[in-house]
Amino acid sequence: MTEKVREDPVKMHKDANNLMDSGKYGEARDLFLRTAELYRKAQNFFDATTMLYKAGECSFALKEYEKAVENFAKSAELSLQKGFDRFAVSAFEYARDSQKALGNTAEVSELEKKIKEIKTKLESAF
Repeated sequence: MTEKVREDPVKMHKDANNLMDSGKYGEARDLFLRTAELYRKAQNFFDATTMLYKAGECSFALKEYEKAVENFAKSAELSLQKGFDRFAVSAFEYARDSQKALGNTAEVSELEKKIKEIKTKLESAF
């Protein structure tokens, strides 16, 4: 009888941070993505968005800008769905920087519009 080992997202979160801190960005990114999925399943959406963001940071550090865009976009979209608008702005800014690195001027322009919209919405809330 095989017992399924339960993955602990909190431990995985710490392990991924340690990998990132030691420059092992590829391993850290993969672990951040697995951890994000576990957090999402547990309906811990803030930590899920954070893990996606950190996966984006790892991809950015590896100069894997397309993966970075993908991870930052997922983080931003989930953030917007859950009302973490300020966090979404940061993710979209990093996605924009990744698009700049790829030379995608149209995507950069679209992201700048989206960032401006969210910032305007946040400012009008006060």
